[in-house]
Amino acid sequence: MGRRSRGRRLQQQQQQRPGSAEDGGKRNGAGWEGGYPEIIKENKLFEHYYQELKIVPEGEWDQFMGALREPLPATLRITGYKSHAKEILHCLKNKYFKELEDLEVDGQKVEVPQPLSWYPEELAWHTNLSRKILRKSPQLEKFHQFLVSETESGNISRQEAVSMIPPLLLNAHPHHKILDMCAAPGSKTTQLIEMLHADMNVPFPEGFVIANDVDNKRCYLLVHQAKRLGSPCIMVVNHDASCIPRLQMDVNGRKEVLFYDRILCDVPCSGDGTMRKNIDVWKKWSTLNSLQLHGLQLRIATRGAEQLVEGGRMVYSTCSLNPIEDEAVIASLLEKSEGALELADVSSELPGLKWVPGLSQWKVMTKDGQWFASWDDVPHNRHTQIRPTMFPPKDPEKLQAMHLERCLRILPHHQNTGGFFVAVLVKKSSMPWNKRPPKLQGEPAVPQASVLPNLVEPTAGSISDPSELESKLAPGISDTEAMERAENVENSGSKKDGVCGPPPSKKMKLFGFKEDPFVFIPEDDPLFPPIQKFYALDPSFPKTNLLTRTTEGKKRQLYMVSKELRNVLLNNSERMKVINTGIKVWCRNNSGEEFDCAFRLAQEGIYTLYPFINSRIITVSLEDVQVLLTQENPFFRKLSSEAYSQVKDMAKGSVVLKYEPDPTKPDALQCPIVLCGWRGKASVRTFVPRNERLHYLRMMGLEVPAGKKRAGAAGAPGAGTASPAEPEDGVDAASPAEPEDGVDAASPAEPEDGAGAEQEAGLDAASGGDPAGAGLPR
Repeated sequence: MGRRSRGRRLQQQQQQRPGSAEDGGKRNGAGWEGGYPEIIKENKLFEHYYQELKIVPEGEWDQFMGALREPLPATLRITGYKSHAKEILHCLKNKYFKELEDLEVDGQKVEVPQPLSWYPEELAWHTNLSRKILRKSPQLEKFHQFLVSETESGNISRQEAVSMIPPLLLNAHPHHKILDMCAAPGSKTTQLIEMLHADMNVPFPEGFVIANDVDNKRCYLLVHQAKRLGSPCIMVVNHDASCIPRLQMDVNGRKEVLFYDRILCDVPCSGDGTMRKNIDVWKKWSTLNSLQLHGLQLRIATRGAEQLVEGGRMVYSTCSLNPIEDEAVIASLLEKSEGALELADVSSELPGLKWVPGLSQWKVMTKDGQWFASWDDVPHNRHTQIRPTMFPPKDPEKLQAMHLERCLRILPHHQNTGGFFVAVLVKKSSMPWNKRPPKLQGEPAVPQASVLPNLVEPTAGSISDPSELESKLAPGISDTEAMERAENVENSGSKKDGVCGPPPSKKMKLFGFKEDPFVFIPEDDPLFPPIQKFYALDPSFPKTNLLTRTTEGKKRQLYMVSKELRNVLLNNSERMKVINTGIKVWCRNNSGEEFDCAFRLAQEGIYTLYPFINSRIITVSLEDVQVLLTQENPFFRKLSSEAYSQVKDMAKGSVVLKYEPDPTKPDALQCPIVLCGWRGKASVRTFVPRNERLHYLRMMGLEVPAGKKRAGAAGAPGAGTASPAEPEDGVDAASPAEPEDGVDAASPAEPEDGAGAEQEAGLDAASGGDPAGAGLPR
């Protein structure tokens, strides 16, 4: 009876509701779209606040507000350091973009994507296509599949245009030691990794990126982003950026403080510059968010400035238009640096970018609309909410010397972007509370460029976490003295050689996911000589940089880091919580011993490893690559005569398949391709993730429909019985699924709510868990 009564009552209410049927479900003009109320893009307090502060040039307010109410254009960036970036760009311009010409979707003409005028080498593009149209329009299905697949392969990044600016202004080079303080979700981090690998012929750049985020779960999203680029020079750590530990490195047997050449400080912010994509901001906007975040932003920026090497560059950025989060933080930081920091003039560094100068005067407004022009006007009961650092400096000369006009403000209506703020700081000398600064050496090749000598050797002590002591030291103590004291209490006797365990349990028990240790392979480990012999590794191969993630049992995966990151790992295991580092280069075969080597190559790290391999290399033609990527286990006879002559007398086991472009044939694919494969008894196969396989086929002009399995996967000659069907989640069709304990390159399995990164990533699914004969050609 109760259920029927409720049903009748609901029906009556629906009939009485004005406009419920006549306007197709829209109510009072606000409307219901998909069951959700439409958000009105108006906020009177927002308009009042920014009109009063005059953040928009005279006469442009209506254009500014009009742009904010329009949806944000989709933007994409081509990964710059990949050798085939030009091929992707050529494919985009001459195939996919041409197909969009004169195309109409839902009555709206599709705008052909245009390059961002200020981004170098036409590697960034924007279009008016929304995500909804891209997903649901049949005409755009092929273009959408291309974007998704290439994004998962790491060849394209979907990134907001203004978000690309800070890494460009950081001006990073391959020898720089870089800290990204608030890195998740990782789009800016990937740009920094690209800059490290500007020269693709150098597998191990001298520099590295340490990417940090305070949110443990978001760190795994960061890992997923970084892993797409396959770099041995990235480390993901999990700390509060405002008190991120000071690290140290071993230089000629002596512990020295690590200072960074470049620091990206993209701080948490109120995000009112993102109204075009985060429409919730319209109804939730209040000055209270900015007032609450100002203190944290200043602490993070200060900690970054402390860890910057003298002569280094730090970029501070927010996606907020509020001067309390922008110029107020910069002014306060400059004031307390007492000349140690200065704003760099970067007006000519990105030609084509439109921006307005930073503000030099602003006021503070409470959430209820009350204004204060100076700290003296703030009543005592407001002192906890409003702080003196939120106001511009009183002294006109001091204010003028700060050159706040050098800050860049990007407004949405100027180039159809989001709103953004960015400031570039250069460190001229040590901070006032750091007495003995490090010196930035002129030669980039000097490994000590970013470290400070420490005069006291560590001695045994009783405190397990030296960073705890450091955080309690008085601010007047120099960097060197802080590190000396921290080292004096480090319990060095409890560490095993080459093992970098997680931080003490007291640091971990409250949150996060327990990490496995990082264990470097000892030089005399019997595991390595068979690998070295089988692949004829060059004597210059840095075998001490190999690591695994287990201290017991068989080593299933081998990872590789750069020499500098190895140094950081070994000397800071008690100070930092490392989520992930290293790139997978070898995986164990359960049946591998019968092939003279227990480990086969992993596609993920092949571009890093290839320069050191002198054996097991098969040079293939473009036609061979097509056969290998579209057929399951092609017989040797299906390959070209050149490839056949190389493979026929080779012993069974893991191989490298290398395609070198022919410059005399400009119409053919002009980027080199290196694939991991397996030479069976009578056939050969590749171990390549699905999205990467599709990428290479596209570059060769072949479009493979989504969900289509390799030709020959069932019943084709040479297919054998080796391969399971292709899984739906994008894992390589040509191999058995990876074991659960090998989900990510150098990290444990993600928590269920950790963005599902690995499931989407198209892993190197041909992992170390191959049962005898299960995934290998016979």
